[in-house]
Order: sequence, then structure tokens, then C-alpha cells
Amino acid sequence: MDRAEFDVVGIGNAIVDVIAHADDAFLADNAIEKGAMTLIDAARAEEIYGRMGPGVEVSGGSAGNTMAGFASLGGRGAYIGKVCDDQLGAVFRHDIRAAGVHFTTPPLQGQPPTARCLILVTPDAQRSMNTFLGACVELGPDDVDEALIAASSVTYMEGYLYDRPEAKAAFRKAAEIAHRNGRKVSLSLSDSFCVHRHHAEFLDLVENHVDILFANEHEIGALYGTDDFETALAAVKRLGRTAALTRSEKGAVIVSGGTAVAVAAEPVERVVDTTGAGDLYASGFLFGFTRGLEPALCGRLGAIAAAEVISHVGARPEVPLATLLRSKGIAAAL
Repeated sequence: MDRAEFDVVGIGNAIVDVIAHADDAFLADNAIEKGAMTLIDAARAEEIYGRMGPGVEVSGGSAGNTMAGFASLGGRGAYIGKVCDDQLGAVFRHDIRAAGVHFTTPPLQGQPPTARCLILVTPDAQRSMNTFLGACVELGPDDVDEALIAASSVTYMEGYLYDRPEAKAAFRKAAEIAHRNGRKVSLSLSDSFCVHRHHAEFLDLVENHVDILFANEHEIGALYGTDDFETALAAVKRLGRTAALTRSEKGAVIVSGGTAVAVAAEPVERVVDTTGAGDLYASGFLFGFTRGLEPALCGRLGAIAAAEVISHVGARPEVPLATLLRSKGIAAAL
């Protein structure tokens, strides 16, 4: 792949995460679905926030996390996402730029406020997400910087964004620009609920517009209407493109050109918080992909990045991932 100005540009919901610990009783008492991402309105966000225990506020959003991880690996990344010109918007802009990611999307003036995700982490490390999208939903085709897409080897988009007509139009515009300039398009299915809500459109995206697909085993099963992973895998292989299908502690299966290879999960001493595991897997995989590495090694990089983020609270790396790769003797292969 040629050396464009940026390796990857991510497009997604610009969100500030508020993360707190909770037990299963708290989830039940507050009608929060465990392990899922639920969209909420402003009133529900205030209600849950008022009942949560002490929390940590960190910039998040799926594609934003991926790009922060990509920069931590040493990649040249950019990001497109919508925040408001408010306090949380300033936090998000500062954090993603401080991580080394190029971010110039103009903020909204006034309402709605910057999006926030209230994340409850239970003792089993599952995270239950309650998301008020706020300014995120204002992202549209006019925010897609054609020069930036053309200057990026891969355009990476998160399925979470795919709700409003404006966002769908932004997806299509970005994909068209990327392919017109000989670039690659990548999509994360994000969550099974996203797949169910937009099944026909996601299937069209995957089969006709996407070069690199990220999904866990539940998401890919939902896309192809099956509970059997092998059946879903066979459907992906028939596409003949690149896919990373993650399976938690069972590792991942990487598909490339109709062939599949299994990659083991990276050992973790203790799983603390699974928030961002898929996001960081994409960071590592795309880092390898944009350097022309073999699919299995791309998967190994994804596994290493995901293992780091699930070993602590929060969806962004606590240690430079480039340093982590050097400690494992992998940096020489990059």
C-alpha cells in the first residue's frame, strides 16, 4: 500500500465516556441491559448519571478509540466526528489531538451538547453502555473532508454511527471518495443491535462497499442470520475480501482472499474492563494492514492491543502500544 499522508482516517460518534463500577443489582434496579449498548435521551442520561457511583471521564467513541490506539502504535491517523462547542467537546478535542490524531471537524455552536456514554462495569468485566448521542447525530456529508479521505490509505467507519439519514449519506460519500482515489474502506459492525436495526443496509455495505470488515462472532452471525459461527465464516470467505472476526477468549479468525486463519487471543493476567476491546483490536489490525503485513500478524497485533485495553478501566491504552510491541519483539517486523 502506498504511503499516503495518513494511514487511516476514522469516522464515528465523538463521545465522552463516564465509567463507573456497579453490580448486577444496580443494573436490574435501573433497568439497564447488561453487556449491551442502549441509546438514551437527555432525561434518562441525567437519571442514570445521578445514580451512578464515582466515575472517570475519558474521551471515547468506538472509532475515536481505534484512532487513539492506532496513534499509540505509531500510526498516522486522522478522525472525523462531531462535538459541540462546550466543555465536554473541548475535552474530546484535547484528548484526541493529544493522542496524536489529526482532528479538525468544526464543532457545533450551541445545542445539542456533546455526546456522552454512561458505562457501568460489573465485577465480571462486562460493560453496559447507555449512550446519549447529542451532537453526534449532526454529522453529515458536509463534514466529510474529501481531501482528507483521499489522503488516507484506509477510511474506517463504525456501525454505531449508522442511524440517521445524514450519517448514512456521510458513509456513502466517504466510501465513494476513498474508492475513487484507490483507497480502502473498512467497517466495524459495532454491535448486534446495529446489525438488526440496519440489516439490509449493512449487508449491502459489507457485500458491495467494504474492503476490510471487523465483527465479533455475534455480529457476524446476526448479519448472516445464523447462530453457527462456521456458517457465518463461510459466507464471509465467499466475499473474497479481508475480515477480522473476533471471538473473545477464543481468539479471532482472519479472512483474506477467501482463506481463513485462526489467531489466538493474547494472554491477560486479569480482565478488568472489556470496554474498547474491539476498538483496539481494529487499531492493531489496521496498523499491520497499512504496513503490508501478513493477515495472521495483523491479527496478532490486534490481539496485543485488545489485551492491553481490557487489563484496566477505560477504552484507550494506558501504556504506549509501540513500546509494548518492542517488549514482545514484534517491532522489528514492522
